[in-house]
Formats: sequence, C-alpha cells, structure tokens
Amino acid sequence: MYNALLGPSPTVQANSFLTLHYRLSGPAGDVINTFADKPATLTLGTGALAAPIELHLIGLVEGVRTSFELAPGEAFGARNPAMLQWLARKVLAQMGDPSEQYQVGEVLQFPTPDGKGQFAGVVRQLGVDAIQFDFNHPLAGEPVTFEVQILGVL
Repeated sequence: MYNALLGPSPTVQANSFLTLHYRLSGPAGDVINTFADKPATLTLGTGALAAPIELHLIGLVEGVRTSFELAPGEAFGARNPAMLQWLARKVLAQMGDPSEQYQVGEVLQFPTPDGKGQFAGVVRQLGVDAIQFDFNHPLAGEPVTFEVQILGVL
C-alpha cells in the first residue's frame, strides 16, 4: 500500500511491534478470535505467536487483511504422547479445592515450577485415584488457519 502524503505503508519485520486482529482456528473451529473485540498488540520474536505463524507475517504491509493455512503440526508441532500425564487426585486436592469435580474436556491452569507463570492441561480421563491430563497445545498435530488484519506496524 502507498499513501501519497506519507509514502509506502510500514512493512512487518522481525521484531516489529504490531497492532492486529487475528483468528486462529483448527478443524474444530476458532481457538482465538480478536475480530469481534479489541485488537491485540504484540512484538514479533517474543513468543506471543508461534514462530511458524510469525514467519507468515514478515513482509505484510500495514492495512492488509489476509489468511494462510499451515499444514498439520507446522504451527504447534506434532502431538507428543509424553504430554499425556496422570496426576494423583490427592496432589490436585493439595493444589486447589479438595472437593473439585473434574469433567473430561475441562481445561485447568497449573503453575510453572518457578511459580511465575501458568500452563494449561485438558482433562482426558477420570480415574479413581488419578486424572489424566493432556498438556499438548490444543492445535498440536492439527492443520491451522490464521487470518490476520495488520492495523499498525512500529
């Protein structure tokens, strides 16, 4: 794009600070969609988006709206069976509400070992003494569609 008064529109580069709307979806539908709400702001290269998605943004100009497809596993890697783990119910009770009733498909947040962040696990199976969680990204091993509208580039 070109503005007669300002010249060429800014182009997304590695480490650009962006304001954008985006939709991340897989076979089951949207995982994230900012188009109906406030746009996102982020800096490329900081891990806010998966690196393969960021590569598709490089070279886009401010104002563009486009979408692209990523092959199964390209955006978030392959599903890793080691990321399916059983946790004892007594450990879960110590971490939270001892009377909590878990449901298959429910997403729980767990503290990182350093206590400074969180990661998510999805309940996959309910056992008498333990619960199996899937710590894979929900779109690991899946094809991904990424729709984006670049609102601002700094």
